[in-house]
Amino acid sequence: MDIGIVLQTTPPSARVVQLAEQADAYGFTHAWTFDSHILWQEPYTIYSRILDRTRNLTVGPMVTNPATRDWTVTASTFATLNEMFGNRTVCGIGRGDSAVRVTNGRPVNMATLRESINVIRELANGRSVEYQGSTITLPWATRSRLGVWVAGYGPKALALTGEVGDGFILQLADPQIVEWMVTEVRRAAEQAGRDPDEITICVAAPAYVGDDLDYMRDQCRWFGGMVGNHVADIVGRYGDTSDVPASLTDYIRGRAGYDYNQHGQAGNAHAEFVPDEIIDRFCILGGVEDHLRRLRELESLGVDQFAIYLQHDGKDATMQAYGERIMPSLAEQRSART
Repeated sequence: MDIGIVLQTTPPSARVVQLAEQADAYGFTHAWTFDSHILWQEPYTIYSRILDRTRNLTVGPMVTNPATRDWTVTASTFATLNEMFGNRTVCGIGRGDSAVRVTNGRPVNMATLRESINVIRELANGRSVEYQGSTITLPWATRSRLGVWVAGYGPKALALTGEVGDGFILQLADPQIVEWMVTEVRRAAEQAGRDPDEITICVAAPAYVGDDLDYMRDQCRWFGGMVGNHVADIVGRYGDTSDVPASLTDYIRGRAGYDYNQHGQAGNAHAEFVPDEIIDRFCILGGVEDHLRRLRELESLGVDQFAIYLQHDGKDATMQAYGERIMPSLAEQRSART
């Protein structure tokens, strides 16, 4: 299983780059960032610096959206980074959350998301695509390679992922929900005539290595509030009778609202409705053995990457524990001599 990190591009940008360099040194495979240009700094500028200062990391947004950036500009940006740094990018994409809501916009519909995935992927892989009545190509991007991973929770998003996504991003680490959603994505892939195993499965959630469970819960409670935004959309669209597991939707009944000024922050006052049970299910908290047990369970469900949201005060200690103890334990053990 690959292990990545998810960072906010909160100033100073040098600290974001430093954390990515540290991740590269420990053997993490991916450095993702939020993409919300009003709340935080512009991620693509920072990607360039990260790629210049690391050797192995793949970088990308978790997640961008089709509403706030022109799709051709997004494709060109990825293709340029790939030419400069050797195809070390990935595009996570969804309908849109904070980046559009802060500017009083709305998430795009599924048809628009599907079209944007096609345009971004084709152009960033050096291929031609129909766009606004013309056939266009990035003629200089013939060697660029970009995968597009789709983030979502609802039935239509899962179906779309299986039909067209190179990967699936699920932002929570509850094994029961992961199993259901991965099954839905793979079923959609099979129905579309695709090989389900070609879709990379990425689970992203806060992970905190420590021994004070109550403290770690409070540091990660914000995540249940963030996920609750997407869950509220699902309930608003499908009601309480959809196939989405009740273990995902029931907890937002006490949700009163959400302040994007505190989005993704420890101590978010608008996440107080999130119960401890949800934090324990959605996140990975505890000692090294607790993390290993959950990660192995996720791996058994077909998860290819676990990406750690590092929006808490234990960033360095958690990365060190993963780099020095957890990741080596997950890796295949081989003998130097037999």
